[in-house]
Order: sequence, then C-alpha cells, then structure tokens
Amino acid sequence: MSTNGGSKEQLVAERRRWRSGRNLSGYANALVPGGCHTYAKGDDQYPEGQNIFVTHGAGCRVWDSEGREYIEFGMGLRAVTLGHAYGPVIEAAVQELQLGSNFNRPAVIEFQAAEKLLSFLPNADMVKFCKDGSTALDAALKLARCHTGRDLVAICGDQPFFSSSDWFIGSTGIPGGVPNAIRQMTKKFRYNDLASVRELFEQYPGQVACVVLEAARTEEPKGDFLLDLQRLCRAHGTVLVLDEMITGFRWANGGAQSVYGLDPDLSCFGKALANGFALSALVGKRELMRLGGFDHDRERVFLMSTTHGAETHALAAMIATLDAYVHRDVIGHLYRQGDRLRAQVGQAVADLRLQDYFGLIGRSCALLYFTRDQNGEPSQPFRTLFLQELLKRGVLAPSFIVSYSHDDADIDKTAAAIHDSLIVYRDALRNGVDKYLAGRAVKPVYRRFC
Repeated sequence: MSTNGGSKEQLVAERRRWRSGRNLSGYANALVPGGCHTYAKGDDQYPEGQNIFVTHGAGCRVWDSEGREYIEFGMGLRAVTLGHAYGPVIEAAVQELQLGSNFNRPAVIEFQAAEKLLSFLPNADMVKFCKDGSTALDAALKLARCHTGRDLVAICGDQPFFSSSDWFIGSTGIPGGVPNAIRQMTKKFRYNDLASVRELFEQYPGQVACVVLEAARTEEPKGDFLLDLQRLCRAHGTVLVLDEMITGFRWANGGAQSVYGLDPDLSCFGKALANGFALSALVGKRELMRLGGFDHDRERVFLMSTTHGAETHALAAMIATLDAYVHRDVIGHLYRQGDRLRAQVGQAVADLRLQDYFGLIGRSCALLYFTRDQNGEPSQPFRTLFLQELLKRGVLAPSFIVSYSHDDADIDKTAAAIHDSLIVYRDALRNGVDKYLAGRAVKPVYRRFC
C-alpha cells in the first residue's frame, strides 16, 4: 500500500484493491492473532461469511472493501461519539500535527488539555493522560495499593471488562497465563448488592485497597446503592475507583458521577474523550495522584510513563471534542435519538409479539439489545441471526449505541431494518434457528478454548 498520501478517493480505491481476490479474513488471521487488535472486533463476534473490512467512514456510516455501505452503531466500540471523520476534530488534529507530535519535554498543549478536561470534572484535581483504558485502570490500582498499603482489589462481577492486565483477566473465563497468586488478589461483588460488598470487607478486614466499578451499565442503581457504596469505602479506608470509559461524555458532560452525585477518589475516562483518537485519562484527588509526582515525602509510585500518552494531535482532538460538547447539545442528541429508536423498536417487538425474546436495554444514550431462544434463555445463535439479517439490510450494529451523527432518517431506516430482521427472528423461533443461519454462531469473548 502506498504511503505517499493522495486524495481520499485514491486512498479508498487503493484499500479496496489491497489483497484483491484473497480471503481477507484468512489473510488477516495469518498476520494478526485473532485477525484484529481488539477481541470485540473479531470474526468470531460476527456471522460467518459476513466479515467486514472497513475502508473508510463518514458520520454514522462506514464502507467496506467490497464497496458496501452500512449505518453503524457502537461507533468504534463507543469511542466515536460525534461521528467518523468529524470535521472540527480532524482539523484540530491535523493543525497540531504540523507542529510536531512528540518531544523530549512536555508540550504546552498538555496543560491546556489537562485544564480543559478538569473543567468538566469538578471532583478531580489532577490528570494523567495515556492511550487506553487498561493503562488508566492499572495505574489507578497502583495508586490505591500504595496509598492504602493493601493488596486486594474488589471489582463488580456483573460488569464485563476493566483491563487487559492480569489483575482483571485472571478473574474471567479466560485466565490463561495469569499466575494463580495474582488471581487470588481480585475479589468480586454484585451490582446493587451492598451486602456483597460488606461481606468482602468482613471476610478480608483491612486488606481491600480499592473498589472498582462502572456507576451503571444496563441496570440503574437502586435507591442509594452508589452513595452507600461510597460511604462504605470511606468508612473502611478503601479507595473508590470509577470506570467512566463508557459512561463518560455519554451519560452527561460531567460523566456518570455527575448524574448520580458521586465523588470518587479516582476515575478513568477514554473512548469518547477524543472522538476515536487514542487517548484515555486517569483523574483523581490530589492526595492520591500526587504520589506519582515529586511534591511529597511518601514512597513514590511509578504511576505511568507512556512515550505516546500525550501525543499532541490526540490532545488537540480531545480539546476540539470537548468544545463540541460545550457548544452543541451532544448529550441531549444522544438521548433523543436513542429514545426515537427505542420507541420504534418497542412497537415492532410488540406487533410481532417478541417481548419475551428480543428487546433493548440500558439508557437511551447507550442502548444494547438482548436475544433469547424459544425457552427464554440468552442465545448466541439468535444474536447471530439478528446480526446476519441486519447486515443484509445495511446496518452494522453489535449494539444500538448512537452518535451525534445519527439523524432522524438514519434512525428510521434502522428501525425498518430491525422490523424486517425481527420477522425472520420470529420465524426462526417457530421453525428452528438453524434453518435460517448461514454459518456458525458467534462466540463469547471470554472462553477458555477456541
């Protein structure tokens, strides 16, 4: 492939010609373990024979190597909230790139970006930038352990992902390569179950360094669960770490913590932070964050030291992204479009009498869907069938998480595609899903063997 630039049209055409006539899926898996760099994008997460290799995107649409166009939801695993190739963000990044992207000493824009982000988060005093959520969460654990002098970590066992590092992966269904001693240091509690947290504190008195969770996912906090959890952590001298990778800049401009009135010790942001540019952040109270600096007399923490963590163009993209949130009602748009889709899909489900088998869950700004079989059990084959039928109709939707670029016409076209796909779903409930599937079912990411 050429690296000499060229027009957008030339680049797209060249990408479509690349490895023309080959089995791109097989070739990708020969080059890259799993055929992708994030497991959620893998072939095993999509219907067999419908593997899509994207050449480019614009707004809420993407085009594949065969020239097919799709309305996309989820948008880069929730990282692209404004839309693909969003003009002001791209322009800011390009302008900054012309000044250089990485230097031996900090760039001024690093502090402009820090000030900008902290202005959205009144409970945070300091920030450290990095490139992915795992790095930010890992650093939060290190701070918590040093600050408390404790080793154990308590995580919400009802939430699917916190980090690719051993402390979390060792607690999943695919713990290969993680020493057993590391696995024993991570304990689980249940969401909306304060008693399960109390049990951990009682079982391991004075040993829990931090409690890690998302403020909400598909289920909202019941009563004062989150505030009571925060009080419980303070009472036990345990650091409260909030994972805002998904909720940040989607629930509200100030994140989920502003919605639920939380004051976490440490928080981690990413995904929507820079509209798809690689950037994440650890933010938190000065008392903890300063342990990674020089202005204290306690034992130092080698917090994180990333060569590319403060690349200037990504920080410029973040500033432009947050400016969009200031000047445009991005959050309101996400809720409105999610509400519009929820209403139309709800009507289709009711008309087809599929309430027990298919539905949308979660906040309207971050809609997921469930698929169940004839017995009302969660079903990967039926998820596969639904994905298969949507792709046939030009919709790429591992979720129904909208972006600022989804307009009414996009939502209405998607709702029509969902309706038609659910007709096939209903027939499969009656006649057997295997009669309608074109290949094998999708598989869970957390599985021990292939």
